[in-house]
Order: sequence, then structure tokens, then C-alpha cells
Amino acid sequence: MMLLIKQGRVLDPASKTDDIMDIVIKDGKVNAMGKRISCKEQIEVIDAEGKLIVPGLIDVHTHLREPGYEHKETIKTGTAAAAAGGFTSIACMPNTMPVNDNKSVTDFIISQARNRGVVNVYPVGAATKGQKGEELAEIGDLKEAGVVAVSDDGRPVMNSEVMRRILEYTRMFNLPVISHCEDLFLSSKGVMNEGYFSTLLGLKGIPATAEEVMVARDIALAELTKGKLHIAHASTKGSLRYIKDAKERGIDVSCEVTPHHFTLTEEYLKDYNTNYKINPPLRTEEDREALLHGLRDGTVDIIASDHAPHEIASKEVEFDHASFGIIGLETTLPLTLKLVHEKVISLKEAIAKLTINPSRLLNLNKGSIGIGKDADITIIDMEKEECIDIKKFRSKSKNSPFDGWGLKGVVEKTIAGGRIVFDKAAQG
Repeated sequence: MMLLIKQGRVLDPASKTDDIMDIVIKDGKVNAMGKRISCKEQIEVIDAEGKLIVPGLIDVHTHLREPGYEHKETIKTGTAAAAAGGFTSIACMPNTMPVNDNKSVTDFIISQARNRGVVNVYPVGAATKGQKGEELAEIGDLKEAGVVAVSDDGRPVMNSEVMRRILEYTRMFNLPVISHCEDLFLSSKGVMNEGYFSTLLGLKGIPATAEEVMVARDIALAELTKGKLHIAHASTKGSLRYIKDAKERGIDVSCEVTPHHFTLTEEYLKDYNTNYKINPPLRTEEDREALLHGLRDGTVDIIASDHAPHEIASKEVEFDHASFGIIGLETTLPLTLKLVHEKVISLKEAIAKLTINPSRLLNLNKGSIGIGKDADITIIDMEKEECIDIKKFRSKSKNSPFDGWGLKGVVEKTIAGGRIVFDKAAQG
């Protein structure tokens, strides 16, 4: 299949491209790029005039739930949601059932993605067996099977000696360690941020310190081991302070923030709506402002969805018993573009944090548009406004707090490996 994308604004932070161009796609690759290209071969033409063309978005933090929790999400529905959100590549976390701590589970995920998925799926292997934080998983076998990182996401590695060995061992395979930073003793039974609103609502709080002490510990261990550390879903001012200091001292550390953390605060929980219940919890306005500052000054490398689907039954219960998590694949881009429209960060910076920066973290040959590269491309209408309607989501679960929000910036088409995997016009 050949495609000609005509006269869109191509913005590629990796190659420093920002120009009106045509792009020819052939056999799944970018075949040609130029000001105006005429093609004699039979070709499908996409008129992108007035639209933004960027490298296919990459999410480093997705929960696809399969195998084991297919009632929440499947690889088929999760990748469809990713395509609708403009993502052409996603890294899926290992907290499945069974846990992705061995080659057979990794093989299953890759096979399912190849047969049923519509975007690139990169498994993240468990750092420890069963994600119990006690014994290292067979990281060499996982790497050979195709994992792009290791993580016990969903649970922290509480044992510092084990975390040290993970960081040491992964150096041999050039794998990043994605750390869920939470001191379980400090956060025990907490359901929201500890502070004024948790007291007002009568809910057990999770202090910011529960995250920050583990961020500080993991940075110290990364400095000791020279391992490659990535902090997942950083949510507090203190965490970013530690991360910025570590970067300035040359430690190999990076971090991500989520759209829900840089958009919402703990105050949104005042009606006990469980769709705002996440881990780490929504923090204070001061923390949110710190995340925005971190996005501006480069402390924050990546914007990630932390797409965490849950069925209705696990959310429509008492707040204390509801599952933690928000779906995010279909709202990450417009919430990020909201920052651009509000001039919090530049468009180039926003796209970099959704493309080339995630690609570099996971050592992928993705995140850029160039001749000979995989034709993973997202076409966006920057000025079109749309009201978020969870009933139209491709995700199997609907646990989003953004239902009804009007946001500017709509994915028109998503192209993965040269195939149109999402077409807004065809969806109606």
C-alpha cells in the first residue's frame, strides 16, 4: 500500500524538522519527503493541509491487562484505544496474570499483539519473580524474548538490596529499570493524598513522603550501580527536586509525568468520585505547578498515559474499596496539547516528550520521521475542539474522569507501519 500525505506541517523534534511537506509511504516505510511530490504510481492521497504531522506517539506506561484480566482490557481493545489516541507504539506493564516474569508470557504478549493488535506493542518484563520484590526475574531470558525494560510497576521493590541487584544486572543488557516509587509502610491503606482534603473527606491519606523517600533511595542506588533508572508517574514537588539534582550530578535518571497529575488535584475528590482514585494519588496545586515547571525546564523527560483500565464493578463501590487507576490512551494527547494552547510548554517540547524521548528511553528505532524509517505517523488537527465522550472510547473500560471535557486537538489519522490504523473521518 502506498500513501501520499500532502502539504501538512511536519514537526519532528528528533530531526529538528518543522516545515510544510509531502510524505510518500511505501512498503511500511517512509519512501520520500519533500516540498511537493508528484507520484506516477497508483497511490492513496491524504490531504493534510492545515494539519500537524508528527512521529507516531509512544507511550512508555500502558496496562493492557492481557493475559488474565481480559474483562478490563485486551491487547485488541487496548491497541485500538492507543491508535485512536495517536499512539503507534506502547510499552505494556507486567502486572498481568500470570505476571510477565518469564519468556513464555512475553512470547504470548508479542504473539497476541502481532495477531490482534493494530500498533507496536513492547512488553516490559517484571523485575522480580511474581513482582514480589524478593528474587530477581530471569532478566536475561526476558531481554532475549523481547522486553524493552523491567519494572514491578503496581508495586515498589521495597528491599533495597534487591533493587541494587536489579540496577546492577540490567546494566549488562542495557535495559532501563522503571521504578514505581512508594514506601508501602508510609502509604499503607491510604486512598488519596494526605492533607487538608483527606481530613475533610475522612479518607486515609498517602503522604507525598511515601513517594519521595523511594525516589531518593532509587537515585542513590542508581548512583552506586551506574544503572539506568526511570521514575514512573512522578507526582510531587519533592520528587522532582531529587530528580533534577540527580540529573545535574550526572546520574542516569529520567522521569515521566501523567496528564491526570499535571491537570487535576486532590480537590477533585470532594464528591468521592472513584474515577479520581489513582496511585500515586492526585496531589496539591503546589505539586501540580511543580510538574508543569518540570515539564518546562526539562526535568520531566516524558509524558506517559499510565493507562489503567478497570471494569465498572471495581469502580462503583465505596471509595476505600475501589480500584486505583484511570484510563489515558485516548485523552493523553489532547490534555498535553491543552498545555501547548495555554503556553505552558511549546508544541515542539510537548511532541518530543511523546515521541523521541520515550523512544530513547526504551532504545527503540522509533520517534522520528525520515526516509527509510518505519512509517509510524500521527496526523492532528490542532484547532478542532471535541467533547470527550467515554461511550465512544475504544478501550474496553471507561474509567476516565475527563468525560464531558471540551479539549482542542483531535487525532485525524494514525498510521502504523504504513497502515492507517485509525481514521477519524471513517469513525463518524
